[in-house]
Amino acid sequence: MSSPSTFGQNQWLVDEMFQQWKDDPNSVDKEWAALFEKKGAPEAPDAPQTGGSGHTGTAKKGEGDVTRPDAAARAAAGDGPATNLTDKRGGAGKNPEATPGDAPARQPRVRTKPESPLNQVKDLPEPGEKQLKGAFKAIAKNMEASLSIPTATTVRDMPARLMFENRSMINDHLKRTRGGKISFTHIIGWAMIKAVQIHPAMNVRYEEIDGKPHVVNPEHVNLGLAIDLPKKDGSRSLVVAAIKECETKTFDGFVEAYEDIVARSRKGKLTMDDFQGVTIQLTNPGGIGTRHSIPRLTTGQGTIIGVGAMDYPAEFAGASTDRLAELGVGKLVTMTSTYDHRVIQGAESGEFLREMSRLLVDDEFYDEIFEAMGIPYSPMRWAQDLPNTGIDKNTRVMQLIEAYRSRGHLIADINPLNWHQPGLQMPDHSDLAIENHGLTIWDLDRTFNVGGFGGKESMTLREVLKRLRDAYTLKVGSEYTHILDNEERNWLQDRLEAGMPKPTNAEQKYILQKLNAAEAFENFLQTKYVGQKRFSLEGAEALIPLMDAAIDTAAGQGLDEVVIGMPHRGRLNVLFNIVGKPLATIFHEFEGTQENPGQTGGSGDVKYHLGMTGKHIQMFGDGEIDITLAANPSHLEAVDPVMVGIARAKQDILDKGAEGKTVMPLMLHGDASFTGLGVVQETLNLSQLRGYTVGGTVHIVVNNQIGFTTTPDSGRSSYYATDIAKAYGCPVFHVNGDDPEAVVWVGHLATEYRRRFGKDVFIDLVCYRKRGHNEADDPSMTQPEMYSRIDARDSVRAKYTEDLIGRGDLTEADAEAAARDFHDQMEAVFNDVKESEGEPELEQTGITSSQELTRGLDTSISKEELYEIGQAYADAGGEDFEFHRRVRPVAKRRLQSVREGGIDWGWGELIALSSLANGGKTVRIAGEDTRRGTFTQRHGIVFDPKTGEEANPLGELAEAKGNGGKVMIYNSALTEYAGMGFEYGYSVGNPDAFVAWEAQFGDFANGAQTIIDEYISSGEAKWGQLSKVVLLLPHGYEGQGPDHSSARIERYLQMAAEGSMTIAQPSTPANHFHLLRRHALGTMSRPLVVFTPKSMLRNKAATSSVEDFTEVTKFHSVINDPRLVDLDGNVIGDADKVTRILLVSGKLYWELEKRRAEDKREDIAIIRQEMLHPIPFNRLREAFECFPNAEEVVFCQDEPANQGPWPFLHEHLPELIPDMPPMRRVSRRAQSSTATGMAKVHHAEQAKLLDEIFAD
Repeated sequence: MSSPSTFGQNQWLVDEMFQQWKDDPNSVDKEWAALFEKKGAPEAPDAPQTGGSGHTGTAKKGEGDVTRPDAAARAAAGDGPATNLTDKRGGAGKNPEATPGDAPARQPRVRTKPESPLNQVKDLPEPGEKQLKGAFKAIAKNMEASLSIPTATTVRDMPARLMFENRSMINDHLKRTRGGKISFTHIIGWAMIKAVQIHPAMNVRYEEIDGKPHVVNPEHVNLGLAIDLPKKDGSRSLVVAAIKECETKTFDGFVEAYEDIVARSRKGKLTMDDFQGVTIQLTNPGGIGTRHSIPRLTTGQGTIIGVGAMDYPAEFAGASTDRLAELGVGKLVTMTSTYDHRVIQGAESGEFLREMSRLLVDDEFYDEIFEAMGIPYSPMRWAQDLPNTGIDKNTRVMQLIEAYRSRGHLIADINPLNWHQPGLQMPDHSDLAIENHGLTIWDLDRTFNVGGFGGKESMTLREVLKRLRDAYTLKVGSEYTHILDNEERNWLQDRLEAGMPKPTNAEQKYILQKLNAAEAFENFLQTKYVGQKRFSLEGAEALIPLMDAAIDTAAGQGLDEVVIGMPHRGRLNVLFNIVGKPLATIFHEFEGTQENPGQTGGSGDVKYHLGMTGKHIQMFGDGEIDITLAANPSHLEAVDPVMVGIARAKQDILDKGAEGKTVMPLMLHGDASFTGLGVVQETLNLSQLRGYTVGGTVHIVVNNQIGFTTTPDSGRSSYYATDIAKAYGCPVFHVNGDDPEAVVWVGHLATEYRRRFGKDVFIDLVCYRKRGHNEADDPSMTQPEMYSRIDARDSVRAKYTEDLIGRGDLTEADAEAAARDFHDQMEAVFNDVKESEGEPELEQTGITSSQELTRGLDTSISKEELYEIGQAYADAGGEDFEFHRRVRPVAKRRLQSVREGGIDWGWGELIALSSLANGGKTVRIAGEDTRRGTFTQRHGIVFDPKTGEEANPLGELAEAKGNGGKVMIYNSALTEYAGMGFEYGYSVGNPDAFVAWEAQFGDFANGAQTIIDEYISSGEAKWGQLSKVVLLLPHGYEGQGPDHSSARIERYLQMAAEGSMTIAQPSTPANHFHLLRRHALGTMSRPLVVFTPKSMLRNKAATSSVEDFTEVTKFHSVINDPRLVDLDGNVIGDADKVTRILLVSGKLYWELEKRRAEDKREDIAIIRQEMLHPIPFNRLREAFECFPNAEEVVFCQDEPANQGPWPFLHEHLPELIPDMPPMRRVSRRAQSSTATGMAKVHHAEQAKLLDEIFAD
């Protein structure tokens, strides 16, 4: 229960409020009125009190400031914040705000006369007496009564240097982020609270109860804060308001309560409760320069702590800044403890002040403050000054600079959750602590040689640390010192150390607009389509302004296009806010309807896999640029090589030369997939290879610190998700996703680097995932601690808005305007979609007839062109070029064969490629060892053994034609996944080009199965994405074992349907030639899979004549037995004798024909099925009908029964040709492996196979 006697130092206020209540009961708060109605007039206690300590210390604006020299002296003394920049584990922390300018030219020293105190001399007041009234009367009574309290005072000087430096660090951080600041009194008050917890005897008071002396231990530490309170008549009175239960608060909570008391006092909003219950008081006479004084205790008080002025010792008042720094002289603050000697002893008071002094230089004390205030750096540390012995301190400072350049990123404030994943390694970065370089806080204002750092030859350590912190330890952590090229390192170093420029107000509003759009989009979908998967961007909304910044910079550079590859998370947001996909289309997809019924046909795909094209127009410039977002499957990172291939194809179309890489790939990754999936490394490894380079890719790793439910400690062995980038000499920028301005700056910087050096660059966008892997998932089941942090966070947009307002860069009205209209616009579109909603298309007709078949195409070439190709090859490299001794005979035979025949497989294929390029086609073929050929069969690029010079004779021939044709033959890195994906992407980016990927052995394509499954076989059905990519897969059973025999024909046939791809196994070079030309020149845009031979490459029987290239005009999907039927289907032999038809595909034909001839079997006809899909059933029916007496069809294959073409043909042929003769199979037995690994077993199996086929 409140009573007048419980107000302690504020008793005078009770008297005044009572008089006011008597005059007008409605003029006081209800609490006061209730007190007076119940208790009546207040009874003055034995010692009426007022004014607290009797000092005029205040907590008004500017409170906590200390007596300092004039402004010029302060500037000279370097009053800006310092920094140790050491983190809690010995790394580095944060630096101050002020950036000193260059030293001015030396000028003659001119003394500035200070203002004289004599100017303040006034006339004495009028003589006479004046009665004390009100508060002044109460003060007089208090002071009279205080004479009865036996007090004593302990005095202690305490070093203030560390408090000064750490306060500056905190305020610098607050200024750059959310605004606000802390005062010295905040820190001293907190040290006082902690000291009371160590010495609770200082929190007691003396009372007489029933005439007996008692010591009273309060329940809490309630800190009394002296406040200068204005009165209605203009005079001022000192009241003491209580900050309650201080021992239960954290430092930030204490500061908040402190500021609340001060703010309410200025508005006259303090309540009766605020004046009660003070247990220990803090007064600050130092605010007016007093070094120390002895306050008076009043009844109910046990201790008053006085804070004196903070200044250099008097004997150094005239010392220069340089001299102070040289001597290591710091400021002191004098503290006094005045206590009631009846209950508190002098030793306790002395120990108490000693504890405060220890706290003000204690590591853990400041660690606690920094953590509570959310300062991501470690405080400065107290240390004794060290002499400049051993390694010179100038050298130590240079070592410190280099340490920050290479490792400052380790302490950068890049994690918005301030979270370190348990179990994930924490690198040691003690080399970032100044003390580990033999430097201390006493060196901060000393000048050192810095060798041009920051454009200066010398700096104070304070300046050095400021620049280092701004460059390397704020919201961006940069890794670049691993780059080998000195020019690149210097370029990055100059830009990083110049610091991040502050955006203009217009730019800030634009950034906020992008964040508003990103957040509003997700919130709208969350409320309208509850439970539907969308893989939201929430927690990583800064991705939108980041991508916008990168694309905007590319537009400003005059680039032509940005090609984007990304996973499904955030894709809908990117489609809307970056690519410009109409909201109505997105809403239709959520409704399960098609906006345009004409879009039906294929299987379609989920909405967060779809791609699109758009255009970006600069907000602050005149540039514009096309945007392509590539479609992708759920298989993370599979899009990487595809997207880069698309970009390379578009660059080759523009053909602006080696420096004209004006199509910029922008690749997005998740942190878990980037570290976990090998195609990332495969794609990165292609980045600087001549057949694959795109002039650099800008990579953004959307690092939400979790992969589905797996945390980084279980997902990677590296510290950063991006560490693999360093293996390829790429810079990495780790950026805090909660700082959109830093994110945008990094987007600009990365894009500029890519354009300048033509290399990949990485942005590690550290953010979080607000929801589970999908919207229905609850991540707190597996990451409870992380998600307790996430759930308590404001959104990126909300935080940025708050920061802008707190820093004064934005008004609340501007913020509201920036958030306006997004929801209304989306609501309007949503309602339109709902009103127009029709029945969903439930039937998908498929893609079989979505493209026109190629009909009547003549794929032959003239004899003259054939001769020209042969001659061009033989003349490779010009007169001075010399073929390798083993290639020279090949060139000679090739020239001879174009006139005399005997064209083998490798040469026939090159003729096809050359003829296409001569006609203006871009021809690109790439793979492992493709230039020469795995089996030494191609020699597409030849080399002079003396000079090492290479020649591309067919490319030179195409170039000479002058119609844009090219022949590009590249050896790829040892990769299947990325290699095949790149060529697929190239075929999408340049649909008119002939693009082929060759496997070293056909079964090696297994490593690219994701590309085959997700793109080649189904891209058209899912996304309407057309591709004419060619896969050349060496296949054949020659006894080379399980891994070099089968290209797994059965897998491709199993995936094929609706004519989705052509699958063929030609048996002659000429038919292969016609197949390739038909594919390149025909109307169909679908992939081609060719199972190419190995042993047949040198089979003299399996060569083709000149006429097969010049007179045969088309690819034959079925070749009848040439002894009995010609290519036009005319019977030319005794077909009636045939009772058994052998149906075969591939090189086995030549073994069957050899055996048939040896056995002189006239009853057997051999039909070759050259195309396996689509099944050429009409051509097969016509071939079967040539043999009216055939009793059976025997399908012959090398492969085991469960593999090869048989399972597919066995299922479909009888349905497609119902009246065909009965069909049976002869093959190897069904096996789990493809082939035997023993050569003798193979030969035995092959002989048995042939015997069974020809058995009666």
